[in-house]
Amino acid sequence: MTAAIQVNAVEKSFGNVQIIRDLNLSVAKGERHAIIGPNGAGKSTTFNLISGHIKPTSGEIRLNGEVTSGLRPFEINRRGLSRSFQVTNVFAHMTVWENVRCAVLWATGHRYAFWKNVDTLPEVKQRTAEILDDIHLSHRRDVPAGLLTYAEQRELEIGITVAGGASVIMLDEPTAGMSHAETERAVALIRRLTEGRTLVIVEHDMSVVFGLADRISVLVYGHIIASGTPEEIRGNPKVKEAYLGEEVD
Repeated sequence: MTAAIQVNAVEKSFGNVQIIRDLNLSVAKGERHAIIGPNGAGKSTTFNLISGHIKPTSGEIRLNGEVTSGLRPFEINRRGLSRSFQVTNVFAHMTVWENVRCAVLWATGHRYAFWKNVDTLPEVKQRTAEILDDIHLSHRRDVPAGLLTYAEQRELEIGITVAGGASVIMLDEPTAGMSHAETERAVALIRRLTEGRTLVIVEHDMSVVFGLADRISVLVYGHIIASGTPEEIRGNPKVKEAYLGEEVD
């Protein structure tokens, strides 16, 4: 079966500094795959390479079998990949409803036109309402996104990420800065909204990683040293030595 994401021998250098070296990664369709590693390991760079925000120095990246390395982010998005960022990335002065509706408009094939009243598009209204229900923000629909709590903004961003109907979802530290209760709610939301889709997640919280991921890849100094099931990663001595240490015990 064709992998949802296939990274083959990718390298990335900034000047004389090599950040990613001989990166090989395969994520199966429908899999929840976590990428973990210490600070500076290259996790966000890997996300940026796959989503097209930076181009690889060498190597090849495929999305659902199609070569995407070298394409621009919006071109990759239109081929079925959507991602979030470490820093909350919402339109602060627009309402919660308007934020989600923007993503839904593109997903349903509508484009902005000054003569078109988007409030008259029934499929857009229905889908926007469904997503707000899914992320439990219907009661906040008319609130400017910038006035939401931090956890609510992260939930909104997850909703925006999945609103486009992409088959591959990439989430960069979605629970960073959350309390234990907020993290549990976010994980349940992620699990529900990505059902039937491919999920790639970067996350520092090991309880989230081991509770959510089907497979885990460990990135150290821009190179994946191990990939496997949570149980295999827990017991891998190289992983313990390089990163997890006593956290897995």
